Amino acid sequence: MLFLLTNRTRANLSTAQFTELATLAKQFYTSIPANVQIRGEWVAADQSQNYTLLEAPDLETVRRIQAPFDQYTETLIVPVVARTGWTVS
Repeated sequence: MLFLLTNRTRANLSTAQFTELATLAKQFYTSIPANVQIRGEWVAADQSQNYTLLEAPDLETVRRIQAPFDQYTETLIVPVVARTGWTVS
């Protein structure tokens, strides 16, 4: 399944909290579960939020790997499907 994650760092994090968030991110990228694939990542031009297209077996897997970030980020997880065949009339 594909999931689009929209992440926004919570306001007023301390320097220590930003450091912990960075540590968590590094740990995540070095230990992505075998059944999860990052299909793409983008950041808003103003860097206010980032977007990740993730392939995972189910929503529970996505919630589990996102959970360590909960205290530092606000995250919206949306199951998505590829849309093809659109034409302009």
